[in-house]
Amino acid sequence: MAVFTTVRTEDQSGYGETNARMEDLVKDVPGYLGMDRAQTPGGLGITVGYFRDADALTRWRTDAEHRAAQQRGRDEWYRSYTLHVAKVERSSGFTREFAKADVPESPAVD
Repeated sequence: MAVFTTVRTEDQSGYGETNARMEDLVKDVPGYLGMDRAQTPGGLGITVGYFRDADALTRWRTDAEHRAAQQRGRDEWYRSYTLHVAKVERSSGFTREFAKADVPESPAVD
């Protein structure tokens, strides 16, 4: 697993297109399992990429197109970033099922 935390610059010219390309490209890496991401209005972003093993993560890290995007990120889009690589020992989750009680009632119409 790779946890990439960023603070972005004001000028994000070209970021959206490059980000979309990286999302497509990483899907072709054998052992890529998916990603989660969150972004605050203030520019703090967190992306968690899941990989089956260290070899899969290495293939992604060393991809030439990804390396070029990393350099552009350092040059243009990020004020700062941190990267943490870790092994998931356990994972669990919760999803609330849709229930009538979760939906507010509509006001009565006369």
